[in-house]
Amino acid sequence: MGNLPVHRVSQIKPFGRAGVDFAGPFEVKSAMLRKIKITKAYICIFICMATTAVHIELVSDLSTTMFISALSRFISRRGRCSDIHSDCGTNFVGTQKYLQNIDHLLRHDTFVNHLTSHQITWHFNPPAAPHMGGLWEAAVKSTKTLLHRITNGRVLTYEELNTVLHQVEATLNSRPLSAMSADPNDFKTLTAGHFLTMEPLVPIPSIPTTTSSRHNLTVTPRNRWALIQQIQNHFWNRWHREYLHTLQERPKWNRATLNIRLGALVILREPTPPLTWKTARVIEIFPGPDGVVRVAKVRTANGKLFTRPVVKLCPLPL
Repeated sequence: MGNLPVHRVSQIKPFGRAGVDFAGPFEVKSAMLRKIKITKAYICIFICMATTAVHIELVSDLSTTMFISALSRFISRRGRCSDIHSDCGTNFVGTQKYLQNIDHLLRHDTFVNHLTSHQITWHFNPPAAPHMGGLWEAAVKSTKTLLHRITNGRVLTYEELNTVLHQVEATLNSRPLSAMSADPNDFKTLTAGHFLTMEPLVPIPSIPTTTSSRHNLTVTPRNRWALIQQIQNHFWNRWHREYLHTLQERPKWNRATLNIRLGALVILREPTPPLTWKTARVIEIFPGPDGVVRVAKVRTANGKLFTRPVVKLCPLPL
């Protein structure tokens, strides 16, 4: 397993770099009437690459206009982000049309012009590489799990579903980033909500303070800003001390392997029966900053070009 990208271990503002993914469709209705028409809605999930904070937007369809509206709401509430990362895959047969719609949406000229006006750089993961977007894939899984437990399969109105999603967002941003300390007087653990509102979005009940302690907590307007800066620095210090070291654990891919070579003959691993897998020739490799090749472009016997992660390529011993 390689080192984490720099933006995963850098001290940047929340949602300075974000990942985005879609989930759905979910059934919704316009009103609580018996014979009302049921329509579809989708969830657009943004996740901060540094603090793992989650932002959820509900959209009525996968059109370019709806997604630009969701992105504008996200920027208005969380601030402009410099880079956005997302998947880019259309190879799964069962959901090919859904993923093609997303791919077309993200590459539409109107959307590209909107990104340019906000000075946002968009980064696409190679196709068939969901493990490269594990951060937002985990956020999608947690969101869908909580949503299923809350709704229990009931069809909600658009406003009800939007309210539930905001509650799910608050719950996800109140999850501990690290284990609780052994200090019996420490009742708070670091969460993503601390970087957004300086407290968990779903906080535990606070311990009442005594009269004498309240008199000692006087804050004048002159040093109010210094107090806020001190609190923010405290959260980032805890992020470095308690959370950052947990990202150093590497439970898989512990053995180093040789980089794939140009001209190598490989087999493309696809979500189809192995007897239908195609052979291809590596025509271009894309090494990372550490020199490790994780993505390659191959050409099949019929001349088609594919960009795939190396974990989807099986070199033949020739």
